[in-house]
Amino acid sequence: MTTPVCTSASAAAAPARQTHPFPSFASYVRARQPVLLRTARSLTANPSDAEDLLQTALTKTYVAWERIEDHRALDGYVRRALLNTRTSQWRKRRVDEFVCEELPEPEPVPGAGDPAERQALRDAMWRAIARLPARQRAMVVLRYYEDLSEVQTAEVLGVSVGTVKSAVSRALSKLREDPELGLVR
Repeated sequence: MTTPVCTSASAAAAPARQTHPFPSFASYVRARQPVLLRTARSLTANPSDAEDLLQTALTKTYVAWERIEDHRALDGYVRRALLNTRTSQWRKRRVDEFVCEELPEPEPVPGAGDPAERQALRDAMWRAIARLPARQRAMVVLRYYEDLSEVQTAEVLGVSVGTVKSAVSRALSKLREDPELGLVR
């Protein structure tokens, strides 16, 4: 009879007892879903796509749950499933191109003007509104951008209707006199 020289070698030769930190797939998903969702979000641009991607990867993990020997490496398995699934989705995406005589441009809307000019006007208007005193700015935004009535604006700000009328009137006259808005007209 021989005695083992190295106890660690004899322990390694014996079959290792598996430890499962997660007793079930559901417990694993409950514990690790936030971390895995962050990983999926880093692979996609859209949060909804990230949720779908994670759902697909978790489905693949569930199917292979009994075959995964080392449950301490589950995160790596799911990350690999996320990456492989995302790569497959990317490869399957097709862009169809069709040859045509004329470019399919939308018909211009009469009176709409140039989109760049509309954006420049919008930006100038918001800069002019930002230069108004805070109270007048709040009333103009509530009255004209949020489309509240004078009574509703007064209720929201806790002032009288007459205060809203006079403050909005003063704000509109300041906006009419704003030099930056005068250049856009």
